[in-house]
Amino acid sequence: MKHSSELSVLDSFASLANEEEAELSLSNGSRVAVVGGGPAGSFFSFFLLKMAAAVDLQIEVDIYDPRSFAHCGPAGCNHCGGIVSESLVQILATEGINLPESVVQRGIESYLVHMDVGSVAIQNQAGEQRIAALYRGNGPREGGESRWESFDGYLQALAKKKGARVLHQLITNIHWRKGYPCLQFADQKEARYDLIAVASGVNSNFLRLLEDMPAGFEPPRTTRAYVCEFKSTEAEILRILGNSVHVYLLPIPRLEFAAIIPKGEFATVVMLGDDLDQELVHTFLNDPAVGASFPSNAVPCVCSCSPLINMGARKRPYADRMVLVGDSGVTRLYKDGIGAAFRTAKAAASTAVFQGISEQTFRKNFWPACQTITKDNAIGRFMFGTTGILKRFRFLRCVILRMAAREQAHTSRKPHMSSLLWNMFTGSAPYTEIFVGALHPGFIGNLTLNFVANMWPGKKRKEVS
Repeated sequence: MKHSSELSVLDSFASLANEEEAELSLSNGSRVAVVGGGPAGSFFSFFLLKMAAAVDLQIEVDIYDPRSFAHCGPAGCNHCGGIVSESLVQILATEGINLPESVVQRGIESYLVHMDVGSVAIQNQAGEQRIAALYRGNGPREGGESRWESFDGYLQALAKKKGARVLHQLITNIHWRKGYPCLQFADQKEARYDLIAVASGVNSNFLRLLEDMPAGFEPPRTTRAYVCEFKSTEAEILRILGNSVHVYLLPIPRLEFAAIIPKGEFATVVMLGDDLDQELVHTFLNDPAVGASFPSNAVPCVCSCSPLINMGARKRPYADRMVLVGDSGVTRLYKDGIGAAFRTAKAAASTAVFQGISEQTFRKNFWPACQTITKDNAIGRFMFGTTGILKRFRFLRCVILRMAAREQAHTSRKPHMSSLLWNMFTGSAPYTEIFVGALHPGFIGNLTLNFVANMWPGKKRKEVS
């Protein structure tokens, strides 16, 4: 049995722990700063205020974003090819977020896969235009008076309706004062907050300010993409590109992935690869497979960029009174970055409102959502690694083309290869699910039969469904 003095000491420690835990939680009047007004920042603000209202919690939310999505070009740019996957479109709808026609430049019906051995159109199996081609900002430079609404601007407006303020102030520093994070601005003024959510992405200088902080944040691994807008006419874009995203699997050294996305009178060229440079860009644009599917009167805009993209998660995207969401912390490999922003932002907001804002609380309730993405990315790296083998062997490209083309021609067949290609390009399914689908006996059987048939093209062979 413990002595009364020992019990008193234990009670004191328990009391201090409870007080500390209470301090590391949001309460009426708490102030939250969101650094970055892209999808991750707007999703976080939207859900934070929505959940807080559900429990009668009165908080203030300030979104800091230097951009204005009312302007075309760099002032409203957010470095994005601009595709929202069908799975995310449906998830947003369940949250009451329905993308209006003013935001969606083009509803995507199919992905047209181009190889040096031929092309095949992979149709949307849902039979609906649930994939949206859009501009994250308000369109490219030289876009004129755009009739389209910015996707990021639309999400920001939703957050503002919930009560968030959008401030166009430049943050120059961040430091801690009496246990609270403080933001400092260009005019030397500073603001103290109870919680800071970092949603600035990897192209912002703000992440550098975190490197010397006691929490020990480490920047994610990055690589560069290339995005360029080509201007034509809406009629010509529709005639040549249609309602399809055009994807290119070409044996061009250093080129990982390339696509052309139709958006009104513009076509967005997106490329990923090792050491992307102008030589690689010109090699791609001059490839016969690209020339045959590109509007002949299209001219490049002055609007092009080489943004960084996140290639690896931070070891710990959270600390006391701080959490990193979207590209700043954890995102999906290559695909569906907006979907990852949605998932991490909602998980962080839920944790902050219902569990608390301590490092321990974020580790227990927020980090598992991030780990789900990072574990899936490990499978994704393997899946994308197979494309390197594909690009080396023309014979394998012929097999894949033949299998996908036959599935599309005979709708009664199970679309094993078509589903794999569709999900890899759209990001609509987790990489783990895609990998499991590739292990299906039907997929392996059909792949084997098409492999054999491609060796003896003159012989007809029975195929498995």
